[in-house]
Amino acid sequence: MSAGTAGHVARSTVRPNSETIRRTPLRTFLHTDDGVTIDSVYEPGAPVYDASRSPSGDPVFVVAHGFTGDVDKPHVRRVAEAFLQYGAVVTFSFRGHGASGGRSTVGDREVLDLAAAVAWAREQGHARVVTVGFSMGGSVVLRHAALYGPGESEGSGREGRTEAHTDAVVSVSAPARWYYRGTAPMRKLHWLVTRPEGRLVGRYGLNTRIEHRGWDPVPLSPVEAVPRIAPTPLLIVHGDRDGYFPVDHPRMLADAAGDQAELWLEPGMGHAEHAAADDLLARIGRWGNSQDG
Repeated sequence: MSAGTAGHVARSTVRPNSETIRRTPLRTFLHTDDGVTIDSVYEPGAPVYDASRSPSGDPVFVVAHGFTGDVDKPHVRRVAEAFLQYGAVVTFSFRGHGASGGRSTVGDREVLDLAAAVAWAREQGHARVVTVGFSMGGSVVLRHAALYGPGESEGSGREGRTEAHTDAVVSVSAPARWYYRGTAPMRKLHWLVTRPEGRLVGRYGLNTRIEHRGWDPVPLSPVEAVPRIAPTPLLIVHGDRDGYFPVDHPRMLADAAGDQAELWLEPGMGHAEHAAADDLLARIGRWGNSQDG
C-alpha cells in the first residue's frame, strides 16, 4: 500500500474561472494519481483584519482530518470555521472515508489524496498553501511535505511536483513512528484495522472502509520524513494529555527536525480535532497566516 513515486496529480472536475473562484464555496470530487475520487470542499474565507489585501495574498489552509473523520463531520467543520478567519480553507475526506472512494490505508496512500487537494487549492489562485493535519492526517502532512517539494533538488528525497507542494506544515497529535501499541486507544485502533470484525465495525459503524492488505513496502515513517521537510516551515502541536500518543512522539519529531521546527506542547490537551480548543485553532491560524512560504 505504499505511495511510491508520487507521479501526476490529476485535476478536479470543476474548473472555475478567475473572476469567480473566490466568491462562492465549491464542492467537487478530485481524482488522485491512483484514480481514487476524493470528496472536497473549497471555502473562500473572509479575513477581517486586512480588507485591503488582495485575496491572492491570503493563504489557503488544507485540512487533513484524523482517522474516521470526513469533510462533513462536526469536528472537521469546526476546524474549517476557525481557519476561515485567517484565509481560505480546503477540506476533504480521505479515501475510504465519507463519500470519497477507495479504502483507507491508514496513512500510506493518503499522501496522494492530500497532494490532489493541495494542487486543487493552488488552482483557486492562492500563492501560499498551509497544510494542517490531525492524528493520522498529522502523519500524512509530514510525509507529504517530505515527498512533494517546490522543485527538483538532487538528494532531497522530494518528488518535485510544484503544483502539489505546501508552503507551511502544521502537524497536530501525530505519531512519530508506525505500529505503536503503547496505549489502550491504539490497541483498539489496531484491532479495528487488522481484524475482519474490526473492519466491519469501521464500515458500518464509522463510515470508514479499511483496506484489508497490509503495507508492502512499509512507507516512510513520520520521524523519517521530518528531516526532509526543511526549509519549509513546520509546526508540531501535541497535548500533554494525549491518550493515543504520549509526549515522546512530538519530542521525537522535534528532535528529528532540529532547529527547523517549532514545538507547542499544550497543557491539558487531549487528542486531535476534538481536543483542539478554539484559542489553539486561532493560534494555528495566525501562525499559518504569518508564514511567507
